[in-house]
Amino acid sequence: MSSREFAGHDTIAKALEADGYFAHPYSSWERGANENADGLLRQYVKKGTDLTTVTGSDIEFAVSRINYRPKKYLDFKQPAIVFKEMVLAAGYWRVSHFAVEFGLIQCQTVF
Repeated sequence: MSSREFAGHDTIAKALEADGYFAHPYSSWERGANENADGLLRQYVKKGTDLTTVTGSDIEFAVSRINYRPKKYLDFKQPAIVFKEMVLAAGYWRVSHFAVEFGLIQCQTVF
């Protein structure tokens, strides 16, 4: 495991009191959610794109399109809407800014 993205994983796991698991090399079937997220992002940022040319508005556009794309596992509801409903149901209706990472879904919603 020599990739920089895994640097400090043991420190993070201890701080969160969580276990970390890693897929085997060249075993994409062990990373289904990651592979799916990559596929969704590739619709907006093609493979090989120089990431220094991707703007904040490009990212916001892609995130918005992905978050409002109906998902089969949510009975074809939009993840952003489901997230908002869950926040409201949990009693966070007074929260002015609430950000969460739920798989690929990254919502920053103002209520």
